[in-house]
Amino acid sequence: MSDNTQIFDRLKQDHDKHRDLLDKIGETSGDSEERNRLFTELTKELKGHAAAEEQALYSTMLRKPPTTDETRHSVAEHHEIDEMLNDLAATDMSSGAWLQKFKEFDHRYRHHIEEEEDEHFPDFAEHLTDEDTEHMEKVFERRKQEEKAEAEVTPEKKEDAKE
Repeated sequence: MSDNTQIFDRLKQDHDKHRDLLDKIGETSGDSEERNRLFTELTKELKGHAAAEEQALYSTMLRKPPTTDETRHSVAEHHEIDEMLNDLAATDMSSGAWLQKFKEFDHRYRHHIEEEEDEHFPDFAEHLTDEDTEHMEKVFERRKQEEKAEAEVTPEKKEDAKE
């Protein structure tokens, strides 16, 4: 086992930023410039974070049998969250449906990151070596920037939004 709190602290930093963005979006209304800007920032942050987290942390944890189930669970939640983001992006921001979907998304995402921080990260920490931690820190930072730069905000058409 290693002193691997640095990688988890780094992931929690992102989670805190995400919580802040969710709070700010929740204070906006309608199809405003501010809501659009914050939603774009949140989407790029979340997609970049999730992809980098999967490539750095979860790819490592899949190789450790005691953490395989938790890892698969979190990766599946990433895909659900991505679908919810895409649906939000395809929904008219001035509609009541957007606000309802956003509230559901906010609740779902906060549950996901709390589960990661409170349950998964402590379990994962028990199985990491110094080499694992060093690898994850390098991969996460590099991949997050690359993934964030390539993240699409509106990959679905508005007419494809789920009702």
